[in-house]
Amino acid sequence: MRYLVAVDDSNPADRALSYAAEISAAMDASLTVVHAVDPAVYDVGGSEPIAALSDADQRLIVENIADTETRGQAILDSALETIDGVDAEGELLYGDPDVVITDFADEQGFDTIFVGHQGRSRRAEAMLGSVAKAVVERATVPVTVVR
Repeated sequence: MRYLVAVDDSNPADRALSYAAEISAAMDASLTVVHAVDPAVYDVGGSEPIAALSDADQRLIVENIADTETRGQAILDSALETIDGVDAEGELLYGDPDVVITDFADEQGFDTIFVGHQGRSRRAEAMLGSVAKAVVERATVPVTVVR
């Protein structure tokens, strides 16, 4: 079995990684951890609202591709360090996260995808989107969403 887990340095992604690692170990499956590099990314910001969205705790920033790659590789390295006893590797993907995650899963023949879900309000999700929701809609393999 081959499992894919997407990480983005969020608590839900960390929980998805932990869950995927447990399942992988129990099933003697390989695990690939991916992070999507996209020039328009979210980074931890302050507590002030953005676009009058008072429940948002992140700000949209645009980074250059080198900074985004460096940050993405650090996220992957950190995620891989937390996994013990599992055959795991990391892969940096490039592009819109829901598209590149599902395309990579198809192209590489993964059996399932694990993703974390932020649980944002409907208003925030309408403005910011939900990668987990889009992955579920696009995927051709089973997707486990971890909250």
